[in-house]
Amino acid sequence: MTVKVGLLCGREYSFPPAFLDRVETLGRKHGVTAEYVTLTGTRMGEPSGYHVIVDRISHEVEYYRAFLKHAVLEGAYVINNPFWWTADDKFFNYSVAQKLGVAVPKTVLLPQKGYPADVDLTPESLRNLGYPIDWDALLDYVGRPAILKPYSGGGWKHVYKVHDREELLRAYDGTSPYCMTLQQFIHFDQYVRCFTFGKTDIMPVAYDPHQRRYLVDHAYLSPELGERIVRDARTLNTALGYEMNTIEFAIQDGVPYAIDFLNPAPDFERDRITPHYFEIAVQKMAELAIDRALGGGPQRSWPQWAAMVGLGPATAV
Repeated sequence: MTVKVGLLCGREYSFPPAFLDRVETLGRKHGVTAEYVTLTGTRMGEPSGYHVIVDRISHEVEYYRAFLKHAVLEGAYVINNPFWWTADDKFFNYSVAQKLGVAVPKTVLLPQKGYPADVDLTPESLRNLGYPIDWDALLDYVGRPAILKPYSGGGWKHVYKVHDREELLRAYDGTSPYCMTLQQFIHFDQYVRCFTFGKTDIMPVAYDPHQRRYLVDHAYLSPELGERIVRDARTLNTALGYEMNTIEFAIQDGVPYAIDFLNPAPDFERDRITPHYFEIAVQKMAELAIDRALGGGPQRSWPQWAAMVGLGPATAV
């Protein structure tokens, strides 16, 4: 029986063909094939035709996201689980991390500056919002300077470093319609991005956030710090259910602060992650997809993940 792995992706160049070729090569003896997913409309109750689908673009295309949730309902295993990814946001992630004992910056969720044009902005519509906001008190809580960034997003978009109330308000006034967070700035002396495959397979990589480039430096972390970062990354992935992710740690005074761990469509392009790490990412993603295709089992819902890490009771899918 043929076991099919499908890839859903956008404007990527090096990873998609390399991944599909590697799955074909490694999976041939097990009857595993790989191809780009092609969609021309999705009927209710119609199986996707894939045992596993690797999703790297549905956060940008609503049709893809709806298709993937339906594919799970019809028995496909999707990396990453579209139900959890749809519901997730960075502020909730920070709150989960804090409860799990992972170091995170102090963070405040802010009311939106503005709303889409079709939202009724009469006083009754926003009756639950208090005014005025004590901006100085919020800055006192997180510290100065601070980082203003979307509560859900990525790619370094709409991220501002602010030093005082005036800078914060200037930046905030231009954030409509996004919901933003105000966060403690970590004065880091080291910065690490962890590639993660299958929740617990963690690959810490030295990263320069100023130049946005990966560094091949295998002695970048002390053994003790490396062990803590791997442990914390495993804790976060297990709680949040991500099998393909990057988790960023900013290290200050020997403490790794989890800065960003909602990157479930991480950049895998060869020129950006270096040929060394590209080869590893292609191999591990192919192995992960084949493993899930041959015996992945049903996907867990958030309540089940929460129960696994002690955050709540388990319920049925």
